[in-house]
Amino acid sequence: MSAIRPPAVPLVTVDPYFSVWSQADRLTDDFTRHWTGQRHAMTGLIRIDGTAQRFAGLVEPNAERYYTEPQAMEQKSVNVSPLSTVYTFQSAGVELTVRFTSPLLLNDLDVLSRPASYVAFEVRSIDGEEHDVQIYFDVTGEWCVDTSKQAVISAKQEEGGLISLQIGHEKQDVVNRSGDDHRIDWGYFYLNAEKSDQVSGYIAPAHIRKNFVRNEKLAESVAKTEAQIVADVQPVMALVYNIGSVGAAAEKRLAVLAYDDIVAIEYFGDKLEAYWKRNGQSTPDMIAAAFSEYESLLQRCEAFDKQIIAEGEKSGGSRYADLLALSYRQAIAAHKLVLDTEGEILFLSKECYSNGCMATVDVSYPSVPMFLLYAPELVEGMIRPILKYAETDAWTFEFAPHDIGQYPIGNGQVYSENQREGQMPVEECGNMLVMAASVALAGGNRNYLFSHIDTLGEWADYLTEFGLDPENQLCTDDFAGHLARNANLSVKAVMGVASYSILKKLQGDKETAARYMAKAKEMALQWEVLAADGDHTKLAFGQEGSWSLKYNLIWDVLFGTELFSKEMIKNEISWYKKMKNDYGTPLDNRAAYTKNDWLVWSAALSEDQNDFNELVSPIWDMLNESADRVQFSDWTDTVTARQIGFQHRTVVGGIFMKVLKDKGIMKVFQAVSSVNEGK
Repeated sequence: MSAIRPPAVPLVTVDPYFSVWSQADRLTDDFTRHWTGQRHAMTGLIRIDGTAQRFAGLVEPNAERYYTEPQAMEQKSVNVSPLSTVYTFQSAGVELTVRFTSPLLLNDLDVLSRPASYVAFEVRSIDGEEHDVQIYFDVTGEWCVDTSKQAVISAKQEEGGLISLQIGHEKQDVVNRSGDDHRIDWGYFYLNAEKSDQVSGYIAPAHIRKNFVRNEKLAESVAKTEAQIVADVQPVMALVYNIGSVGAAAEKRLAVLAYDDIVAIEYFGDKLEAYWKRNGQSTPDMIAAAFSEYESLLQRCEAFDKQIIAEGEKSGGSRYADLLALSYRQAIAAHKLVLDTEGEILFLSKECYSNGCMATVDVSYPSVPMFLLYAPELVEGMIRPILKYAETDAWTFEFAPHDIGQYPIGNGQVYSENQREGQMPVEECGNMLVMAASVALAGGNRNYLFSHIDTLGEWADYLTEFGLDPENQLCTDDFAGHLARNANLSVKAVMGVASYSILKKLQGDKETAARYMAKAKEMALQWEVLAADGDHTKLAFGQEGSWSLKYNLIWDVLFGTELFSKEMIKNEISWYKKMKNDYGTPLDNRAAYTKNDWLVWSAALSEDQNDFNELVSPIWDMLNESADRVQFSDWTDTVTARQIGFQHRTVVGGIFMKVLKDKGIMKVFQAVSSVNEGK
């Protein structure tokens, strides 16, 4: 069982709107919250032999409580695996296990896209006695509005063997706005259970919780067709499981939370539905499938959990495996999976807790290690919208775009209002080329990439001309501001040129491949002279006494191109260890903060397992000890463990870099033929 104390615990993690977490040590310490921090409450109560206790959330929704909250069950454990979170509680001779599972199986995109998440209850006696047990579970109207000042309508259906409770914003204006600190206010939220004489469904004001605590009769609800303001009425959808006598044999019950967003994305003027709808499946059918497939999906999730943890432990020990477990669902849930009008996959990220940009290239780039391992077609789905946009008349620059809009509206770049001085030309060209080469090597659709080889070639040419010694510009670490002659950005340019060579080699154009690889080698040799600063390399050319994490070097190792000297890389690792603070090695000499994805990439440069563990273990300590109860933050202080910024970002997919390196899938290319003609 995991020993880490997650700063935030994933509960329901499907996409950037349907993502709810516990930001506390115990599930009873606070209401559950959307990743933005706004309350998206769920409340769980259990009545044991006539006495009610809490196992999730709180009963009273207002800050000032006019009655005593029922006692919280003792939480014995919480375990976070890649696909599930399991809480165990005990009280009054009874043990309750609550399992939250979002079946984000990267080898099954139908299931991954399905907006249905499970809450499974298992209760048993642990004192040898029989106990009378009822379980109450609710979720609020807060889940389907942007702010609680908005109003909702609700409905209840019982058909097909299911109880289905439904609530939605009174005004169904799909994809009506974009932004970062936003919640969805279109579509419909569902709480579902299998119909039986032991379960009842209710739609009622939140005081129904108090009625349950007091063992009062719960009034059957009727559809609330009149609009109710969430803040005023506090409407909830509730299930009550009248389990009855419970002995040593476990009694199991299941709830499914689902969200039909009707329309998911606007993509260059087209309104696109979620991937799961592509064959015309209805919402009731989707929910029914979630129930019928639960047992088999749970087995598949548990098997995939074991695979990821085993790979993590093999690559970096139990602490590293914990980081993978905390990264997995977050990395996926910052995306939406849809098909474009031609039936091709789009895997569109939201740049969470930043500016809400959509399909941001330098957010995709750090995330790809996890997806290259388990679903390379999703990396194609990140590349596709950028190539589409770059090849339109709307994009006027000679380098790659930064984004295609602000989530969920992707009608063209919004970053820096498209002013030239606010762009990231070397950064995004390098990112796109490395992603293209990596997905081609990892099993992606090479013909798709070859169909855009002219555009990729233009970006490679840009890097050969401007990439070695970059002018004053932003890189992905834009929070640090503009920087001229950025040595790490220059590495990215070298690897971008090498990536284009790899693509041309795979295409069968050996002559062009050799020419670009020779250029990359020439650039790398010049780089080592410009960057050298004794026992380490500089932050920026000309800045003696400076330093930075050279995380972009990892692709030279993965691709087996060997453009940069192993001795230099070895010295870099020694320097990173020397500069390490309690909670990690800083990003560079300018500040004490680090980027945890980049730190893992930098640590993965080492051939020594002890070096990797020494550099990565402080990230575990940061998560375990940080006072900031937020989702895995990639931007944190290495002295205080505090969050600097960023949460719920897909970039934590980059934590999988060491597994990607160790599995060697990029070395497939080396086995075919060497592209490094100059070594």
